Parts: sequence; C-alpha cells; structure tokens
Amino acid sequence: MTSLTLAAAEEIAEAAHARAEALGKAVSVAVVDAGGFPVAIRRADGARPLTPDIARAKAYTAAVMQRPGPMLKKWQESQPVFFAQLSQLPGAALPIMAAEGSVTLQKDGEIIGGLGVAGGTAAEDQEIAEDVLKSLGYDMEFAAWGVAGGPAGKDA
Repeated sequence: MTSLTLAAAEEIAEAAHARAEALGKAVSVAVVDAGGFPVAIRRADGARPLTPDIARAKAYTAAVMQRPGPMLKKWQESQPVFFAQLSQLPGAALPIMAAEGSVTLQKDGEIIGGLGVAGGTAAEDQEIAEDVLKSLGYDMEFAAWGVAGGPAGKDA
C-alpha cells in the first residue's frame, strides 16, 4: 500500500510553486492525503489571502471524490442538486469544489491524495497541477464514469 509522505507532498508543492513562478503567477498549493487531511499547504508571496483555503478545498475534493476537478465538473453539471448536498454531509470537512486546479494523486493505480492549486486562471491552475504531477511520475489516467455522469452510471 502506497501512502503520501511529507517529503512527497513538499516535493509536489515546491514543484508547483516553481511552475507557477515560471508563468508569473503567485499561487497557493495544497496537498492532502487520501482522506483529505492536509499534508502541506503553501502560499506564495503575493498570492491572494483566500487562495490557501481554495487550494485546500480543491485538493480535498480531488482526494475524497477520487477524481480530478475537470471530471467532477461534468458530473456536477449533470447532478447539481447532488453536488450541492455533498458539502452539507455531517462528515464533510470542506466544501466539495469541482474545479480546475484540482487533481487526484494516484501512484501505481492507487489513490493517495489530492493536489489543489489556486491563484491563476482556472486553466493556469489546472496546467500547473497536471504539469507537476506528470513530471513527478504520478498516474494521470482515471476511469470514466457511466453515462449518467456518476460512478457506474449512478447518481451517487
């Protein structure tokens, strides 16, 4: 069983900040474990004050929903009421945020956490997250869900 270490989370955060800096962006980066618990959260100098919270919600969503934000966004569009209720569940630690800049951490087919990037445009946040994870050897392929948008074609 693979787990997310502090060293791996810091490597991801450092690489994401370097990639963002290359784009001229000040971002916040959050890396959480498979349960959505924070392992590393970093806010670059000049990043807007709310970006660490947004990055954490993105990372949490990618981890606990076990899919990257762009995939979840399609499901959210087909089931908006379901997604609105998710954040109100008693066990939900953070809001569910199906957005770009939210990528599930997967190694050897096993989900080990989530990465959230906030501070650029939606496309820039997603580009930073994907580029970093690809460069560090994380799996980037996720099985599609069924026709209705949810897992195995179901709403939940």
